Amino acid sequence: MPMNAEVKDVFLATRLQDEKNKEIIDVALKSGRIDAATHKYLLNLYENSMDWFREVFLYIGKCFGAPKAAVHVYDYEQDAAVNTPISIVDINPLEPYVVNHRLDGDPMRNQFFVATQGHKIDLAVSSIVTVIVAAQKKVSRAIDKVTGKYYKDYTNEVAQAAYNVIIKTEPVAAAEAVRDKIMDKFSKTFITDASVTVLGIIGSGHQKIAANLVRALDKIRTPYARLGDVWRIKCLFDLVPQARTFIERISNMWPDKIIAVRDRFFDITNPRGYRDAKLILNMGTKDNVVPMEIICQVRTFFEFEHQTHVSYEKARVGEAKKKIKTVASVSQATEFLHVEGVKKYNSMICDYVESLFDRIGWNILYSDGNEDMLFEGFPKISTVYYPQKITDAIMGKVDIAVRNEVFHVQNAPAKLTRDQEMRIFRWMARFILVSAMPYSYTDWTVKTDTVAGKFFNFIMKELQRYYNKQ
Repeated sequence: MPMNAEVKDVFLATRLQDEKNKEIIDVALKSGRIDAATHKYLLNLYENSMDWFREVFLYIGKCFGAPKAAVHVYDYEQDAAVNTPISIVDINPLEPYVVNHRLDGDPMRNQFFVATQGHKIDLAVSSIVTVIVAAQKKVSRAIDKVTGKYYKDYTNEVAQAAYNVIIKTEPVAAAEAVRDKIMDKFSKTFITDASVTVLGIIGSGHQKIAANLVRALDKIRTPYARLGDVWRIKCLFDLVPQARTFIERISNMWPDKIIAVRDRFFDITNPRGYRDAKLILNMGTKDNVVPMEIICQVRTFFEFEHQTHVSYEKARVGEAKKKIKTVASVSQATEFLHVEGVKKYNSMICDYVESLFDRIGWNILYSDGNEDMLFEGFPKISTVYYPQKITDAIMGKVDIAVRNEVFHVQNAPAKLTRDQEMRIFRWMARFILVSAMPYSYTDWTVKTDTVAGKFFNFIMKELQRYYNKQ
């Protein structure tokens, strides 16, 4: 929602937009598209927008500190920053903006660099986090979501929950009849008070199951409560461990504010192959929930996301022109791009394994048998997807491979003991496990003849064995 050029005052522009939002929400209520509870919830999110936007800005500041570069308006269509800096006072909830922050205390900080001629150092991975503040979601899109996908999911869950309770004491036919009545009733009117509605459908002959039915239905989230992205930001990191460090830090800072955390960086079950992490944070209070969505992505994948959107839109327009459903082809196109995104990202990780070998080796030699002081606590194995038994099993296979000299350090400055070589390869194995994205396509490996590349492919093959057993 770009701000009207004639309205220079961002506070005035925001108030005018608040009034328009209220009108749209009121019309949705009067037309029966939403109910009173949804109306109240949406008004809470879209009234006093500047106040809530200040909260977004405040939380970003607490997460990252002051910006490390100029703030720019963000152009969604071009998927890039507009080359004109804006001042802090001009930032408003009607326009997205992009800014770079630093992830202070990042364990990846200064671990990756390449020495060039002279004294110059090129950083391969930095602690800079690009933050895209998507400002306020259009109220029309929010209503579409609530009354569309979210309501459909809600209706299905209500019908299934009622069926599950009734089937325990009633014949299958009776449970199916109630389920059909629920689907029919909810399809004709927008309803979010499931308990009252379902009790009215089953009538007075089911008093024995009423309490169990209400308990089951009250656990189901209403459609409007699923709307978690009215206020949203996107953070772009170089590597997965940086994103997880950030999420862990936020979770420790505001444990009572966390509504939900979803990590799909290592999720190979997603049919589209999409990889990111999402955190929903409550900017409001316990009694007045105002969710803010924080999407975490790696830069490599973000580049492919834009290509995916372009591909999807072209396919969608083609469907409209031809009036032929090609949803499968659209899905295949987006999945292909995401697969390529994983490949590009993993190829990058493989390159980092190559560049880190010498540094890790020197560090272990200098530590003289003590802990790896320069890398203490890094990298930390994630327990999100890999149980301890899996990492133990992979480390065991690494040990066997090193003992059998399948892998050994080449061009070492001094003869390494078996223990020193074991420590080097174990550290690199941990780095691959926390950084690389697993994949289900078994015919792909990084094309390389180096020790680092072969070791990377070895670890990823072992991960595939784990996933194939699930």
